[in-house]
Amino acid sequence: MKLVDSFKLFFRKEMFIPSWVSIIINSNYFVARGISKGIKKNSHYMTGIMLDFGCGRKPYRSLFKVRDHIGIDVENPAHNNDSSVIDKFYDGKTIPFDNGYFDSIFSSEVLTHIFSIEEVMPELNRVLKKDGYFLLTVPFVWKENEKPHDCERYTSFGIKYLLEENGFEIINQEKTANYLIVIFQLFNDYLYSTIFPNIKLLKFFLTILVIFPLNLIGIILSAVFPSNYDLFINNIIVARKK
Repeated sequence: MKLVDSFKLFFRKEMFIPSWVSIIINSNYFVARGISKGIKKNSHYMTGIMLDFGCGRKPYRSLFKVRDHIGIDVENPAHNNDSSVIDKFYDGKTIPFDNGYFDSIFSSEVLTHIFSIEEVMPELNRVLKKDGYFLLTVPFVWKENEKPHDCERYTSFGIKYLLEENGFEIINQEKTANYLIVIFQLFNDYLYSTIFPNIKLLKFFLTILVIFPLNLIGIILSAVFPSNYDLFINNIIVARKK
């Protein structure tokens, strides 16, 4: 059982913070690599008491060196509600902390699941200290997930506008995955979620046999052909409270 548990922990880690092994075993390698690389690159902006907004299992906690990592989330049947990791559940509208309580805020792939974004953005600004940093990732191209709690995708201009309208200024902004990589990533996910039989062990071996070569081809072709970021997977943004 310990061996099985260790494998599960390793596999879960590779799904969020991929090493070279993920090229072989992760059907969403390009998504995971782009997000984790962007978070790691900007993790130094996260200091002091950090709010992990929509924390889930806190999969990126190893990337941060903060004094206190406080995670909040809503009770959502569409994803895991691990009360041993989530520090506080909240109502999805009012963040249960005082004004300026947090030195920094982190949020990954969460804003796209918020229907009442006009209520939540002022709350994020309220609980962050003046000049505090907000590190977030939001998708531009990705399938519907955590259904039916999925409502939005953001262009680079859309997310910039949303932040600036709610009292933040953009410090860093970048896109993950170029046009060609997006095509390979979407095809890989189509194979894994639609074509492969819904049997975990069989999916694992088919990922090695089919998706691993496609990952390699995608990497090689994207290095050879000109890059175009008009089509991309994720926005990685660092904003500061004005």
